[in-house]
Amino acid sequence: MPGWTTPASAKSLGLSGSTIYRTKRRFVEEGLKAALSEQPRLGGARKLSNRDEALLVATACSAAPAGRKRWTLTLLADAMVNLTEHDALSRETVRRRLAENALKPWRRDMWCIPQIDGTYVARMEDVLDLYAEKPDPKRPVVCFDESPMQLIGEARQPVPAKPGRLERYDYEYRRNGTANLFVFVDAHRSWRKVKITDRRTAIDFAHCMRDLVDLHYPDADRVRVVLDNLSSHSPGAL
Repeated sequence: MPGWTTPASAKSLGLSGSTIYRTKRRFVEEGLKAALSEQPRLGGARKLSNRDEALLVATACSAAPAGRKRWTLTLLADAMVNLTEHDALSRETVRRRLAENALKPWRRDMWCIPQIDGTYVARMEDVLDLYAEKPDPKRPVVCFDESPMQLIGEARQPVPAKPGRLERYDYEYRRNGTANLFVFVDAHRSWRKVKITDRRTAIDFAHCMRDLVDLHYPDADRVRVVLDNLSSHSPGAL
């Protein structure tokens, strides 16, 4: 905003004062485009590729080696050396990649991947190869998933917010049944579609695939769909 000081701008945007100062200096010295662009950062290239990082996450989420209760940074680094072409990998590299993915193998809450085997890695690499391909409008890559949702209504009307007081609502609610959300997301462009149904049967899945081909991608030669192995997600449903 015109006339804002650096501290006021930093507080409003949730940034540090030094970030605001550097952005203003780039604007004065190099113009608006430079100020809005990310500058090249110092340091070497990331040692782990996207595929390596996905394998690290999957490994950290799997069962620890025999005789070990949990994964350690050293164990994960050694495992990555065995699973990839890296000759060595530091504990710090492993720690940083885990932190970026909010993973703490030394803490236990629930499992995310029960076991890593050759089949799992092969399927993971197939998906990663699809994501890494150059976008092709004739062969789009679409991610598909579904989720049941509970429909909830207010038991009492919320009290609107006013200056000095937050909006207030009652802890009770009404159950208004359930619905199912089918979600499509294009992996290479900003497109998403949500379809709401009463159920999620094989027939509903088949209708979604028909809509995907006939309505959303009628000019595509082939639509490649990335989805899980739910029982209704089968060729028989089509």
